[in-house]
Amino acid sequence: MAAVMLLCSCSCVASIAIHRANSKTIQPLLLARTPNLLKFRHRPFHFLSHKPLFSRLCASSFDLSPPPIDHDLFETVTSVSVAKVSEDGIVETYDNDDAALDAAYNGVLVGSSIVGFDLLELKIYGIVGSQDCLTVSCFGFVLLFQNHVDWYEVSGEDRIHFLHNQSTANFECLREGQGCDTVFVTPTARTIDIAFAWVMKSAITLVVSPETSKSITEMLNKYIFFADKVEIEDITKQTSFFVLIGPKSNQVMQDLNLGDVIGQPYGTHRHYSVNGMPITVGVGNLISEVGFSILMSPAAAGSVWKTLLSHGAIPMGSNAWEKLRVLQGRPAPGKELTDEFNVLEANLWKSISLNKGCYKGQETVSRLITYDGVKQRLWGISLSAPAEPGSPISVDGKKVGKLTSYVEGRNPSEYFGLGYIKRQGATEGDRVIVADNIVGTVVEVPYLAGQSLQSISSA
Repeated sequence: MAAVMLLCSCSCVASIAIHRANSKTIQPLLLARTPNLLKFRHRPFHFLSHKPLFSRLCASSFDLSPPPIDHDLFETVTSVSVAKVSEDGIVETYDNDDAALDAAYNGVLVGSSIVGFDLLELKIYGIVGSQDCLTVSCFGFVLLFQNHVDWYEVSGEDRIHFLHNQSTANFECLREGQGCDTVFVTPTARTIDIAFAWVMKSAITLVVSPETSKSITEMLNKYIFFADKVEIEDITKQTSFFVLIGPKSNQVMQDLNLGDVIGQPYGTHRHYSVNGMPITVGVGNLISEVGFSILMSPAAAGSVWKTLLSHGAIPMGSNAWEKLRVLQGRPAPGKELTDEFNVLEANLWKSISLNKGCYKGQETVSRLITYDGVKQRLWGISLSAPAEPGSPISVDGKKVGKLTSYVEGRNPSEYFGLGYIKRQGATEGDRVIVADNIVGTVVEVPYLAGQSLQSISSA
């Protein structure tokens, strides 16, 4: 019986809860994101009827402005089981961290409101009532409920050209209904954050980390000149956001009448209607290409959450999410993504266009590639004992790198970390020493393996 995980985060991270199902039930992991802990007037939905739960939305505009409701989603997601909530209102765990991680690897995880991700939306002028809104979930089989997330809407007919010049991805080759990862970097290509983008009919939406949302917003506003038709607006309170992660996510999508997105490229997204209310479903999430992201109005969030739970989803809290992030190898701001490392050292090749024109950091990236100047790389490290982030990594007594993140593994006596290691110091399979005497083995991790230059070349 595969496990299903649900992650709910508020203000920072959510807690983890186990929802057990019989042997015939597919258990997905759910990750959800919702706006601040406000109360809304809820309209009832009947997801468990024999009728299709979701239908394609063909309306010319896509409005996620929430109607007033009196339903508190925070109460819903924390009542799934005994949720442990921090003083900041963050659901840290549902006392099922191990089961949630198992669901992420073996079942389906459902998440709402990803902890630690903000949304930027680029919206074109002149489209009446088209408050297109995108939210991207980041992790597999987790349900996250978060109110400490800033979403922004960047509107204007110059939005594609603007983002094309301000980040690493080639936005000019994308069309409506497509999406991508992109990296915000400094002029010297030092990493700020990885963002996920959906290109909609009248907008581009970006999800970024809360730690970087303010600096990214200030940076983008700095480069909007008088003649540019681009505007940035906070739209955080207008949406809720869930994600499905895990090998059985496809079956859940089939059961919910959303099967037409299965097998589509990463970032593909389509609009649906639930009892007349708009929902956007996208392929992939911020931690894996296997799974789905669901964006909706807060009015629909509670019913969708309960429906996903009824299909066996297991909620995941912030503690398990951080462990999953490190085990999967997804870099995080302030840890792997800092001004100490450039975008190629972070191994984010797949998020960089190597043939588009000028963009911020492009000169540095071009020189690094032309002159083979990438001196270190981010790796996973299997450890023999617990270690502190920031500890030096050495080979034969010589420092070759630094540990940036650490978590306990999925099994007892397993320890794992992420760290930068010099190219000449060690590579996959090599033995290293972390701190004074902790033995480590350099290993590849799924997220970085999918981003590597080799994987792009083979694809």
